[in-house]
Amino acid sequence: MEVTKVLNKESYDRLGESIYQTTLANGLRVILMPKAGFHKTFAIMTTDYGAVDNAFVPRDQTEPVRLPDGIAHFLEHKMFEKEDHDAFDLFGQYGASANAFTSFTQTSYLFATTSHLKENLDILLDFVQQPYFTAATVNKEKGIIGQEIKMYDDDPGWQSYFGMIGNLYPKEPLHIDIAGTVDSIAKITADDLYTAYNTFYHPSNMSLVVVGQLDPEETLRWISDNQDHKTFGPASPIRRVPSAQSTPADIPATQTRHLAVTRPRVNLGLRGFDTVPAGRAGLQYSAAISLMFDLLFNDSGDNYLRLYDANIIDDSFGYDFQVQRGAHFAQLTGDTDQPEQFAQELTAILRDAPAQLEAAKPQFVLVKQEAIGRLVGAMNSVEAIANQYDGPLFSGATIFDELAILEDLTFTDLQEASEAFLSASQQTIHTILP
Repeated sequence: MEVTKVLNKESYDRLGESIYQTTLANGLRVILMPKAGFHKTFAIMTTDYGAVDNAFVPRDQTEPVRLPDGIAHFLEHKMFEKEDHDAFDLFGQYGASANAFTSFTQTSYLFATTSHLKENLDILLDFVQQPYFTAATVNKEKGIIGQEIKMYDDDPGWQSYFGMIGNLYPKEPLHIDIAGTVDSIAKITADDLYTAYNTFYHPSNMSLVVVGQLDPEETLRWISDNQDHKTFGPASPIRRVPSAQSTPADIPATQTRHLAVTRPRVNLGLRGFDTVPAGRAGLQYSAAISLMFDLLFNDSGDNYLRLYDANIIDDSFGYDFQVQRGAHFAQLTGDTDQPEQFAQELTAILRDAPAQLEAAKPQFVLVKQEAIGRLVGAMNSVEAIANQYDGPLFSGATIFDELAILEDLTFTDLQEASEAFLSASQQTIHTILP
C-alpha cells in the first residue's frame, strides 16, 4: 500500500501546521499531526460510546437490550487487564505513561511517550482491540469501582455537578453518574461487557489521533500494518434506543441538599431546548455561547467585579457551556456565603442578557482575542491538540478549525446564538448547604 496516496493533508499555512487524515479499510479514522521541535508524542484512541449509551440493539442482533448503568466506565477499567499481563506494564516497559477516561458519550484510551512510538502504538491498538473478560476478573473490579463511586459520593463539587445535571435531565440517562451506582455495577457480567464491546468498539466507530514527534507516512504504515493482521466483521450502523425526553415542566426550579461542607455551594444550570446546528455550524454555535458567558461573567467584567466586591462570589466562581451528543447545557457555579443572593443575581443577569450583551459590546473584540489566545496557547500542548478533536460531533473538526471559526465569529453571530439558546432554555438551581 502506498501510504502517500491515502493520506489527506490539510495545511494551515498561517500557523505553519498540517494535519493528515485517512480512514482505513476497517473504518478506523486516523488523524496525524507532526509537531516539529517537540520531543513528546501523544496518542488517543476513542470510541463513540459513553455513559448514556446503555440501551441499544447489539451488533448482529435484532432485539434491544438495556445494560446496567456504569457499564461504559466499567468496560474502560477492564480493557487494560488481559489473561497474562496488564497493558499498563507493557507501556511502562517502553517508557510511556497511559490512561483512559469515560464521558457521557465517549470512551478514550491514551498514552504519552518520548520514544518507541511504534511499540506503544501497537500496545494501544492491541489492548483496545483484544478484550478479555471473565467472571472472576469482573467481580474483582466491582469492589474497586465501588470504592471509587463512594469516594465521589463525598465530593461536593461532583455532587453539585450531578445534582444540577439530574435536575436538567431527569428522564434521560445523562442524569446518571458516569460510574453508575454500587447496586448497578453489581449486576454487570462478563457477557454484558462483551455485548457492549462488540457493538461499540468496532473500528468504524473509533478514531485514533496521534500528535507530536512523528513522520505521518511512517506512522500510518505502522498503524496499517497492525490493523492488516486483524480480522473485524463488517461495519454496521450503531442502533441506540432513544430514551424518554424531559420537558421544561419536568425540570425543578430549585433543589437543596445538605452535605458535610463548610460553605454553601450553588450550581445554576441552563438546559437548551433549541436545536444545535449540525456539523461545523454547531461548533460556531458552541463558540458563540461560550463567548456570551465570557462577556457576561469574565473576571474583568462589571458583573464579576460587582458581585465579587459584594462577597456574593469569590475565586471559586466558574462557568462553562457543553455540547454533547444529543444535549447541550451551561453551568455557573461557586462557593458562597450568600447562596440566595448568588442565585438571584445570576438569574437577573441572564434574564437581562440581551441588554447586558449590548452594553458589553465594546469588550467583544477583547474577549474574543482572549479566547483566541487561550486556543493558540493550547496548540503548544500535544495533549490539548489531540483532545480537541471532536470526532463525529462536529464533523471531525480539529483545534485549527475551531480557531478559524472563532476568528470569523461576529457580535451578530453571538447575539443570534444567545437569543436561540436563552429563549429556549430552562433553568435550575442546585444548592448544597452545610
